[in-house]
Amino acid sequence: MTLWFILALMTVAAVFAVLWPLSRHGAYRPSGTDIAVYQDQLEELDRDRKAGLIAEPEAVAARVEVARRLIAAADADASAGAFKPSQSRRRVAMVLVLALALLPIGAGALYVMTGSPQLPGMPLAARVSAPAEASSIESLIAKVEAHLERSPEDGRGWEVLAPVYMRLGRFDDAVKARRNALRLHGATAAREADFGEALVGAANGVVTADAKAAFERARALDARMFKAAYFLGLAAEQDGRREEAASIWRGLIATAPPEASWVELIRSSLARVDPAAVAPSAPSAQGSAAPGSPSPGPTADDMAAAASLPPEQRSEMVRGMVDRLATRLRQDGSDVDGWLRLLRAYAVLGDAEKAKAAAAEARRALSGAPEKLHRVEEAVKALGLEG
Repeated sequence: MTLWFILALMTVAAVFAVLWPLSRHGAYRPSGTDIAVYQDQLEELDRDRKAGLIAEPEAVAARVEVARRLIAAADADASAGAFKPSQSRRRVAMVLVLALALLPIGAGALYVMTGSPQLPGMPLAARVSAPAEASSIESLIAKVEAHLERSPEDGRGWEVLAPVYMRLGRFDDAVKARRNALRLHGATAAREADFGEALVGAANGVVTADAKAAFERARALDARMFKAAYFLGLAAEQDGRREEAASIWRGLIATAPPEASWVELIRSSLARVDPAAVAPSAPSAQGSAAPGSPSPGPTADDMAAAASLPPEQRSEMVRGMVDRLATRLRQDGSDVDGWLRLLRAYAVLGDAEKAKAAAAEARRALSGAPEKLHRVEEAVKALGLEG
């Protein structure tokens, strides 16, 4: 309420500041004042001439100039006509009343139509103490960046900011943040692997020499650092050493914990360098297949045999494995991992139509299991099988 009262006073003050000069319009009559001055000057010239203070020629010239100005002032006063201050004051008073009444009413109506009068106020203290989730990501980043400009030796700040840069695709900034975190907090396997990952992002997915060195340092600190191992496999693939990449990725899959979410990424990468690897592996935690049931997938001997075959025969063998998997899934469609392997297999073999048909079958088979169905939909998106 106090704010509205202050705003009203400010409006009134602004109106009076604009209209006040108008209310004094009739108080000043420049023509009449000038006539009186020129008349005084003529009388003073006569006195000075009689007293001998000014010579006759100068007195005549001065009198002519003052007379000319007097005539001009008299003409201007005559052309202006009679001045009516009472009418002018009434007109100004009407304008003043209208301004005082209409301006606040118009401003209030405009605010009601286009503003947000129902929005509750939020003092500065409340905005400063607002929770982090209520602020935009840009403002949060700006706050951390401003803090780091003042305190560049805050390693914790660099570590907090680096993953945000990675998610936003600001890889050069992420490299800087990761490097500062390493410098200030020292090397660990995770920090070296994260630094290498930022370097790969800054190089548009290429594992550079500096990135590879960072991953090797990470593996030296912790041989189980899966991120470093994955990128070392990617470096081998980019250098044309496909067998080395496959060997690294097979080792990761073999030692991965059951709940590891990154295994699917490793498998899809392995499929690029070894198509035989996309076929399903023998069951482990879920138990072996029941006697007489279709084969769940290739054994270790099958994989070894496929690797030693010529490319055409190996492709034929892989297709046979994929067909057996598809047959098993048609009989028992509850195995979501089997469906995911089948989709990836068809995608690697370049058979998009069969992949889309398998996705439709998986949706029908898993329609009663939302979580499994969600995994299938994610795989379909990742493999580009939509539409």
